[in-house]
Amino acid sequence: MTTSAPAVEKVAPAATARPRGIRLGPIVLQSHLALTFIFLYAPILILVIFSFNAARQQTVWTGFTFDWYAQIVQDAKALNAARNSAIIAVICTVVSTVIGTLTALALDRYRFRGRTAFEGAMYLPIIVPEIVMAISLLVFFNFSFGLLAQWTKLQLNFGLGTITIAHIAFSFPFVAVVVRARLADFDRRLEEAAKDLGANEWQTFRRVTLPLLMPGILAGALLAFTLSIDDFVITFFTAGVGSTTLPLEIYGRVRRGVTPEVNAISTVLLVASIALVLSSTLLQRKR
Repeated sequence: MTTSAPAVEKVAPAATARPRGIRLGPIVLQSHLALTFIFLYAPILILVIFSFNAARQQTVWTGFTFDWYAQIVQDAKALNAARNSAIIAVICTVVSTVIGTLTALALDRYRFRGRTAFEGAMYLPIIVPEIVMAISLLVFFNFSFGLLAQWTKLQLNFGLGTITIAHIAFSFPFVAVVVRARLADFDRRLEEAAKDLGANEWQTFRRVTLPLLMPGILAGALLAFTLSIDDFVITFFTAGVGSTTLPLEIYGRVRRGVTPEVNAISTVLLVASIALVLSSTLLQRKR
């Protein structure tokens, strides 16, 4: 018994001692992170760089120029496509923001029959593949236009209207999600205080609820605008003659070959999208 205790004391430090050497874990993780960012963003960086290339060839750098950006400003097709995208995005943003905000308030404030099913259905446009939603909207419009033609002899066609309706259908759930996240931190006692001071329901909503929710509403609106102006798949399936948007115009030009004009248009769209997403993120963080 007297000889075993020193042995235990000698073994214990050896068992708890940590091996010295290079720790590979952090190095592997950092290398993986760096390779991931390079894989994701190197093509985008190359596109932006070659949008300033003086040569039309995409493999040779001959100098720096802004000529391609000057040409797209004078390009009638590109400007018409940009105008269509802006019109659709603005209408989609306004309608989606109103519907999404009211939906978020209804789901957060009220308990009604079918609320769980409605909430689950609202998330479908977010989780289903975009190609599935595009095909479903195409079938819906074809079926609706067919019935309308049979009943009223009114012939409707695909165009800016169908694109706008399709964009609203998949954009307003994103607004609702953002506004509901804002409602999670909302202090209902402020509304009760306003009512105690004599404000009615509309005055409370306009003077208290709406200003407090405004950062979330604006963030959702910017997100809806970004989704609308960047969308290609759903727009491709619901567009008609004369309703070409900027993503569709870029796709049509890429099929004939990648040119500096395409790089310039893509860079402008990229910068606009990044600015809108950053603005949305900052508004969501605002308190």
